[in-house]
Amino acid sequence: MNVGRAKEIAESVNMINVTYDGTPVIIQHVDEATKMARIYSKKDPENERDVPVLNLIEE
Repeated sequence: MNVGRAKEIAESVNMINVTYDGTPVIIQHVDEATKMARIYSKKDPENERDVPVLNLIEE
């Protein structure tokens, strides 16, 4: 996924299906400078982490 699309999804009011490493996730924030996204799993919202935007897949 590219940074622009990740930002659109993070800011969208609609629920857009995104996966990271096969796990459905929510994009919380995107850092354009580092091309990293703050995500959390739908099943484990307490476990936030930063991952490369390129590794996110829109379903």
